[in-house]
Amino acid sequence: MEQKTESAYRIRSRKSMIKAMFSGVMATGAGLFGITHAKAPDKKPVKANGAVEFSGNRQPLISQFTTHENFVFVKGMGDHDETDIRKATSSVLDQIEEQLIEAGSSMDKALQVTVFLHNLRDYDAMNEAYRGRFGDNPPARSTVACYNGIPGGSLLEIDCIAAL
Repeated sequence: MEQKTESAYRIRSRKSMIKAMFSGVMATGAGLFGITHAKAPDKKPVKANGAVEFSGNRQPLISQFTTHENFVFVKGMGDHDETDIRKATSSVLDQIEEQLIEAGSSMDKALQVTVFLHNLRDYDAMNEAYRGRFGDNPPARSTVACYNGIPGGSLLEIDCIAAL
């Protein structure tokens, strides 16, 4: 029994040694012929912002949208005055559309949307106003009911990520 174990160990050791030698030969060959791994360019990503909101005399707090490479990220938008979920949803989607257009995108280019509802019972009515606003190929969407409500007393808040 001991002889079989020792023999199996030698076979595994030889295989490991052959693999290591082969890897070394390949790496040496790649070095000789100037083949290396691709390296990402050392350029700093460019980020652009839309209008910025201030909180008193402090630093800017929130940008309406931010663009980076081929994407635009629209902040969560709400309607703090509306008491009807359908009207609030339409108003918020209008705000998002304005920001997308200002950033150089459109509702048709939306990739992902998150809807934050004050009350989950508004889900069906929100869907009525939401349906069709993003064209024939709507974005992926998550909908969440917020336990303690939405800041500012909105019935909902929606954010969006779109392609430029």
